[in-house]
Amino acid sequence: MSGRNTGLTPPADAAAPVRHPDAPAPGELLGAHYEHCFGCGGGQPHGLHLEARAGDGVRVTAEFTVKPAHQGAPGLAHGGVLATALDETLGSLNWLLRVIAVTGRLETDYVRPVPVDTVLYLEAEVTAVAGRKIYCTAVGRIGGPQGPVAVRADALFIEVKVDHFIDNGRPEEIQAAMADPDQVRRARAFEVNP
Repeated sequence: MSGRNTGLTPPADAAAPVRHPDAPAPGELLGAHYEHCFGCGGGQPHGLHLEARAGDGVRVTAEFTVKPAHQGAPGLAHGGVLATALDETLGSLNWLLRVIAVTGRLETDYVRPVPVDTVLYLEAEVTAVAGRKIYCTAVGRIGGPQGPVAVRADALFIEVKVDHFIDNGRPEEIQAAMADPDQVRRARAFEVNP
């Protein structure tokens, strides 16, 4: 991979991220953006039920407990589940920018195994913005927020219009989300990478 640009390095003219003035306050629980989201929704029995909180600047923290339904090898978290946890945490950053964005690229490093019943402590931050491109990074630790690193990721999110979801989503779910009488829930269903 020597000399290969993976698309995760911001261009020289990228700007520092700016937290939106209406972003959730530091420490505020972000909650699920969509009840049926596998990453954060409460309506998924085997989902991650990941809980993210706004941090300082353009940062979030999150936690999720690895359950038996999340295992790959006996007693250990499936790597795809860990990548999903990183992706969900990184996607939560977009709430602080107040943009709708989807994952364009996610590069994950697996540093150590994560046993079932372990709490994974995640931290993510936006590092740069260039046009519609949002560059960010995340790390997941076990044993506590300062514990050893188990996984880390770099990602590129792409800002999109809500039409991205309406044009590409399954009509039943799109119609149900659009028909929700709660205006906040209706808007939030489309805020974060599905």
